[in-house]
Amino acid sequence: MDLACASALTTEPRSERAWRAAVDEVRAVLGGRSVDLAVLFVTHHHAGHLEALPGDVASELGARTLIGCTGEHVLGGDREVEGGPTLALFAAHLPGTRAVSFRAPNDGGLPPAPPVEDPDRASILLLGDPFSFPVVDYLDLVAERFPNVPVIGGMASGGMAPGQNLVFDANGVAEGGALGAVVEGDVEVLSVVSQGCCPVGRPWVVTAVEDNHVLQLGGKPALDVLMATMADMSEEDRTTFQNGPFIGVAVDASRSEFDRDDFLARGLLGADPRSKALAVGDHLRRGQTVQFLMRDARTAGDDIERLLARAAGRGCAGGVLFTCNGRGTRMFERPSHDVSHVQAALGPDLPLAGFFAMGEVGPVGPRAFLHGFTASMALFAPRR
Repeated sequence: MDLACASALTTEPRSERAWRAAVDEVRAVLGGRSVDLAVLFVTHHHAGHLEALPGDVASELGARTLIGCTGEHVLGGDREVEGGPTLALFAAHLPGTRAVSFRAPNDGGLPPAPPVEDPDRASILLLGDPFSFPVVDYLDLVAERFPNVPVIGGMASGGMAPGQNLVFDANGVAEGGALGAVVEGDVEVLSVVSQGCCPVGRPWVVTAVEDNHVLQLGGKPALDVLMATMADMSEEDRTTFQNGPFIGVAVDASRSEFDRDDFLARGLLGADPRSKALAVGDHLRRGQTVQFLMRDARTAGDDIERLLARAAGRGCAGGVLFTCNGRGTRMFERPSHDVSHVQAALGPDLPLAGFFAMGEVGPVGPRAFLHGFTASMALFAPRR
């Protein structure tokens, strides 16, 4: 299969020079191949040019489909650029594969489902405005309509108020909401979702719950279970857990044995000493299985390394990375942490582009969720 990808990253502050340099670099790598999908990420330094810039890029590349968004920081190749004007471009030649963009507008109701035609061979890339797009409800809709179709993406970032985070396609900037691309056919989009957590203690069944407050675990007061779990931790793990406490929710309630990839990480928000309830950043149900999780730079690094090792050997031709804006040097001591792990696992020349998101989208188990402090990656490989 003649699957080919290319990427370019530039810190040129002048928008036209930046996109032209990126296009030239990508075209040189693709060597005359057609571009079926292009993904473009820019910092807000280029926001004033976005009505024309995406269309210019798509036209110059001859790209059949282009999507993109603004990011607080943008990454590409071997660099995560945290600060200053940055533009990253990813382009893919996808033989035997349909790539079509769609818009999910914010018009007061739930947007229509993506235009999937072949659910058995489809994946969805999704970029949304965190202030206007009902991403959780939309992911529920996609899971209901297209079970097992992975959705990978991120919420645009860099702005702190409605209207400041922009999503766009070849036709220009969308008025809020979201947009994305359906990719289906001979090229598979593999997902790597690193939540960065490590389980502690053992799994427990939720036996009493009210809204987002867990009252009992295994018939015991939830706070008592938490305190007993912490008492059994090493001093180092206890400190890590206290600095970043999470609870993992099993995505498949029918299972009796679990590993760390079976849990959806949700924040542990607090505890009530009187009721001995735990407040969780999600609504749980009685009968679900949960396990306490901890996260720090060490566990996050171990997790992404472990998950990328699974993708090695699949013939990945390129990737798009959506990493949380709470990662980077805000979490890790050295810069370019996530992209360095990608290079170590999949090769130093892997074409790669992405951005620091205000919420990451990726599957855990059979369906996709909205995450935080996560690295979610779409890897393009020949379908097995």
